[in-house]
Parts: sequence; structure tokens; C-alpha cells
Amino acid sequence: MKILTAAEMQACDRATAECFGVPSLRLMRNAAQAVASFAQLQFPTARRITVLCGRGNNGGDGLMTARLLMEGGFHVTVLLLGDPKDMRGDAAKAWEELIAFHPLAGGSIHTITSAEELDSHSSVLAAGLIIDAVVGTGFQPPLRDLPLAALEWLNAWLKSQPEPPPILAVDLPSGWNSDSTDATSSEPAFPADAVVTFTAPKPAHVFGQLTRNIRQPIVVAPIGSPDEAIDSALNLHWSGSSKTITEADRPADSNKGMYGHVLVIGGSAGKSGAPAMASLAALRSGAGLVTAAVSPSVLPLVAAVAPELMTQALAVTPTGELSPDNLAPESLKALLSKITVLAIGPGLGTSSEAAEFVLGLLTQSRLPAVVDADGLNILSANIARLPGIAASRTLVLTPHPGEMARLTGLDTKQVQADRIRIARDFATKNQVTLVLKGWRTLIAHPDGQIAINTTGNPGMAKGGSGDLLTGMVAALLAQHPKDPARAVEAAVYLHGLAADITVAHPGIGPSIGADQHTLLATDSLSFLHRAFRFHSASRSGYGWLQGLPADF
Repeated sequence: MKILTAAEMQACDRATAECFGVPSLRLMRNAAQAVASFAQLQFPTARRITVLCGRGNNGGDGLMTARLLMEGGFHVTVLLLGDPKDMRGDAAKAWEELIAFHPLAGGSIHTITSAEELDSHSSVLAAGLIIDAVVGTGFQPPLRDLPLAALEWLNAWLKSQPEPPPILAVDLPSGWNSDSTDATSSEPAFPADAVVTFTAPKPAHVFGQLTRNIRQPIVVAPIGSPDEAIDSALNLHWSGSSKTITEADRPADSNKGMYGHVLVIGGSAGKSGAPAMASLAALRSGAGLVTAAVSPSVLPLVAAVAPELMTQALAVTPTGELSPDNLAPESLKALLSKITVLAIGPGLGTSSEAAEFVLGLLTQSRLPAVVDADGLNILSANIARLPGIAASRTLVLTPHPGEMARLTGLDTKQVQADRIRIARDFATKNQVTLVLKGWRTLIAHPDGQIAINTTGNPGMAKGGSGDLLTGMVAALLAQHPKDPARAVEAAVYLHGLAADITVAHPGIGPSIGADQHTLLATDSLSFLHRAFRFHSASRSGYGWLQGLPADF
């Protein structure tokens, strides 16, 4: 699913009408149907609904949504901000249809032409759901005049309520800049508890914290634009689309050899947890076989994580560091026999001996490899060798911002201030797949394409989360060797989704009581099966950028 700017979205709508014969009014009707259906699915107890509408096309979406909800037997109140005589095009048609239908359905319609009138209508906000359809993607911030007054009026009323109703935003929370890549809005914007946008996400949908809680839903609804009309020069897309590669049933005659053999390399003295978690995540993510190659001192602890895990003791120096002796031809041949993907770094250590071993392994082997943690620190100290190591193989690096700073010679603030450009430049220059972790993790590919991941929560900011991701990426690469880009994107998406499901269901299974404070990295493995079963593009047609369906 491509990510479009506001101008590109407008071009898509024009092309849909002019080149593919889909009238713009039909797109508005489809958008309204998507909002009305989502309101009923996500807020099933809301029978009284208030719709706040502007005079533009976003308001037209809201007016048509109101009519559809009236048809469905809901008690709907509409507040139009402005004089209906100033409405044009499809929005004016939506107003005409609502006025014609309203006497048959009940509810109420109010027009507000001045800020002074708002206080006399505060009672309409006491509903089961408020729908915000004031302004949408085409709007240029900041809010002014009546829309700004409406925001201040709404916020004041919400603060006075012990249990205020949820707010569903049509397209965007009114006031947000749709092209912004910032996490928060620098201008006043309506609060939201859910967002339904159409056709394709805009940058704000994937980068912004549009909802009051990041567990709340942001969804994309297809409304009739063909794929050929959806075009963008951003070279950005949504990682969740790649999750479909995990949704096909396995053949009945499957065997473990069909799903790859992951070799996890790490686990120096005193560091058993990292390779154990990476190995367990690889097993849980569907790899046919997983072997952990670790220091003899930690091998028993790593082996105990799961009886299905195989282990290999690596040669170590007298001080317990992983040794370059592992590169001896016979030793290396035995280590890599029948391996399909390497996962290098968890608990590895950064001694000169370990560095020599890792660099030699990456140089002498052309196997697909995932490098994290200490493996990244070794590469950052030998960055000139990276292009040669990456040549003729799939090489995935998974740095957090601090590790990315070391790889690039920048500081962390510089990385965070320009994540997209820095990730893209690094991936294309070095011909690697770069997973830059953090809020809205980026997956930058060697061809310049970047996928934005929208799953995950602050509870993952704990030791072990990166080790799980390393194992999951390796496992998906092992299963989908011909589609490495989507394999990596799906792994990143599933990693965050499993954690989201865990904190959304705190009273189930072994992770009882888990929330964003108490979540352990391994808790989410208990919910990984539910993440695999979740359809990122649901059967009802919505693409779930963020959050979960109410009935999931």
C-alpha cells in the first residue's frame, strides 16, 4: 500500500474520475459507507451519534455518513459549521440528500454560522460517538475562524465530562497536516479515538500519533480507485501489506527442510539471554530448523530455552571470547552445513577476536544474514568493509538510533531528525536492507523504497525486543528466500503486532497483567500465533495501520 501526499491523493481522485470513469460522487458515497460501517463495527454500543461537518468534501463525507446512519436506525445529530449556501459540488449534493431524507428518519440538523452559537448546542455532544468531518486531507493548517472555535468548544466540553464519548475522525483529525512526518501536530487539531481514511494513507497516518492512545485504530478503506490511479513519488509504502505472505496455508506434504535452517551466532560468556530469545523467536516464527552457535559456557542455558532448538559450541579464546579459530576451513564448513540464513550479533561481544570471527564469517559466506547488536558495533568499526560484505547477498541490518549513529558517524539527534533520508541513503549506498528501529520503524531497501511499520508500543522499549526481531527476520527470510523485501517487512510488522495484542489482552495466558510498563519481550511470543492469524487487510476491507478490531 503506497503512501501519498495530499497533492498525489487529489491527483488520484481526478484520475479515478477522468481516466477510469468512477464519478467523484460515487467515491464520496463509498467513503461514507466505509465510515458508517466502521462506526458500527468499532463502536457497537453507540446508538446516539453526533456528526460535526465542515462545508468542504470532508464535510460531505460526514453528511453522507450521517444519512446512512439515520437509515440504519441510529439517532443522529448533525452540526454543519457554516452556511450551506456556500457549499459546492459533491458536498452540496450530500447536503441536499440529507435534507431530503432527514424528515423520514428523525434526528436533528443544525447549522452554525458563528462561534457564539456553539455553546447553545453543547447538549448534542452528549452522544455515544462523535464523528469529526470538519476538514480533511486537502486542508492547509492552521485551523481558523469557526473550525478553530469549534475545536475550543469541543475541548472545553470534553474536559467537563467524567466519561466523554469517543471521537471518530473522517480522513484525518481536523487540523492535522496530512503531509507531516512529525509524531505530533504543531498546530491545534481535533482529538481522535479512531481514524478512517480512504484509498491510501498519507504521511500523517503512518508517522503521526493521530489518536489519543496509540492502541486506538487507524484504518484505510478502499473506495473505488483502481491501483493504476494510485501513484506516488515518495517511494514510501506500508509494511503491513507484506504480512499477506504469511497467510497462505502450508502444503499438506510440508517438511522442515522446506522452511529453512537459521543459524543464530552469539552468546559469549555471561550473555545467554540474547541468543536464546533470538533462537526461540525464529522457531516461533516458522523456521524449519534453528541452531544456536554459542560459547560453551552459555550453551546449556541457551539449549534449555526449547527442546526443539539445536546448539553448536563455538571455539573460544582462553579469556572466553569467540575465537577466529571458527574460521578454519573444516570448522566453518561444518558450522554452515545446510544453513540457509545467518542471524549474527545477539550476546556476541565486541572483542578483537570476536570481530575478526564475524568479519571473516560475513566475508567468506554469501548466505543471507541479519546483523544486530554487537554485530552492528563490529560493522560500525569496520564500515569501509560493508559494501564488500553486502555484495551478492541479502544483508539486513537492524540498528536502533544509537547504533545507526555509530554506523553513519552522526549523533543520535541527527539520525532522529532526518530518519527517512539517512535510512534511504545508507541502504542504497551500501546495498543493504536497513531496519531503523524506533517510533514508526523504517525498512529501507537497496532500491530506495522504504516501508513504514505502524505496529508496536512503548512497552517494547526493553532489553530483548531487538533479539526477538533478529530471530523473526531470519525466520521469515528462511521461509521466503525469493521475496526478501516482503519477508523483512512482514517480520517487523508481526513483531510489533504481537506486542500490541499482548497489551490489548492483559488477562490472557502467561502474560497476565502485562501492559506497557510490565511487558517483557518474551511475553509477546505467547501471542505471536494471534499476530500471524490477524489479517492486516481485514475481510471487511479495512487496512489496519494501527490498533485492533473491537471484536479481535
